[in-house]
Amino acid sequence: MMNSVKSMSDKSDKKVDRKDDKKGGVSDVGAWAMNIISSVGIIMANKQVMSAGGYNYRFATTLTAFHFTVTAAVGYISSSLGYSVSKHVPFRDLFLFSLVSNTSIVSMNLSLMLNSVGFYQIAKLSMIPTVCILEWILHNKTYTREVKLSVFVVMIGVGVCTVTDVNVNFKGFMSAVVAVISTSLQQIYIGALQKKHSCGSFELLSKTAPIQAASLLLIGPFVDHILIGEVLLNYTYTAGAIFFILLSCTLAVFCNVSQYLCIGRFSAVTFQVLGHMKTVCVLTLGWILFDSVLTGKNLMGMFMAVVGMITYSWAVEVAKAQAAKSATVKVKEAFREEESLLLRGDADLEYGKSDKE
Repeated sequence: MMNSVKSMSDKSDKKVDRKDDKKGGVSDVGAWAMNIISSVGIIMANKQVMSAGGYNYRFATTLTAFHFTVTAAVGYISSSLGYSVSKHVPFRDLFLFSLVSNTSIVSMNLSLMLNSVGFYQIAKLSMIPTVCILEWILHNKTYTREVKLSVFVVMIGVGVCTVTDVNVNFKGFMSAVVAVISTSLQQIYIGALQKKHSCGSFELLSKTAPIQAASLLLIGPFVDHILIGEVLLNYTYTAGAIFFILLSCTLAVFCNVSQYLCIGRFSAVTFQVLGHMKTVCVLTLGWILFDSVLTGKNLMGMFMAVVGMITYSWAVEVAKAQAAKSATVKVKEAFREEESLLLRGDADLEYGKSDKE
C-alpha cells in the first residue's frame, strides 16, 4: 500500500523533471516543428544530392554516416563548452542501440532498392501497428479504442495519398520485415534509454552518434557498393555537391535531436503517427516547388491523414486524463486504507489500556 503511494510520488517526480527539461530547452510544439521542418528540409536537400537531375550522389548509407559524424562533432563541442552535461550510459546499451539503429538504416535502404515505391510506403505505414504490438509485448502498454481508430484513419489516409504500384518479391519482402522491426525497436529504445538512465535527448544522442558514425563510415561504402554497384572513391565532388551534402548534414543534426526530443517526451507511436505530417508536407512542397501532380486521390488521402492526426492527439489527451483520474482515485484509496489502519491501531491501543485499568 505504501509502495503504491511511493510509486505515484516517483511518477510525479518524473513529471517535474520533464517540466524542468522543457523550461531549460525546447517546448513540445517547438520539438515537433523542428522535427517536421528539418525532416522535410533534409528530404528536399537529399533529393538534390542524390537524384540524377541533381548531383547523383547515390551513396545513401555513407551519407547517413556523414550525418552522424557531424551530429557527434556537435555533441562533443557542446559538451566541451559546457552547454550540455555528459551522463554515463553503459557501453553495452549504446552498442545494442547502435546495432539496432544501423540495421534499420541498412535494411531501409535495401528495402527501397528491392521493392517498388508502393510496397516501400506500405512497409513504412506498417511501423505504426508494429510499434504498438512491440510496446505491448515489451512494456505491457495498451491503447484505447479511440487511439486505435485514429491510428487506422492515419494509415488509410497516408496509404491513399502515397501508395501507387505494389510489386512484391521475396528478398524485398524480407528486407522490409527487418527494416520495419528494427526501426520500430530503435524508436522504442530511444525512449527506454532516456528513462532508464535519466538522461536528456541531446545527452543520449551525443553518446550514440559517435558509435553509429564510426560503424557506418566503415561499412557504408561497402553497403552502397552492393546496393548501387558504384565505388565511393570514383565519385567527383563538386562545390555544389559539397554544399548540399553539408546542408543535409546540418539538417540531420536538427532532425536527430528533435527525434530524440519527441520520442523522449511522448512515445514511439505518437512520433510515428504525427510524423506522417512530414509526408503531407513533402507532397505539398513537391507540388509547389517541383511541379509534382496532386490528384484528387492525393488530396483526399492527405485530408484523411490530417483528420486522423487531429483525432489521435485528442484521443491521447483523453486517455491521459482518464489515466490521471484513475491514478488520483488509487492514491486516495491508498491514503484512506492507511488512515483506517492507523485508526484501527489507535483503537486497539485504547482497548488495551482499558483492559489494564
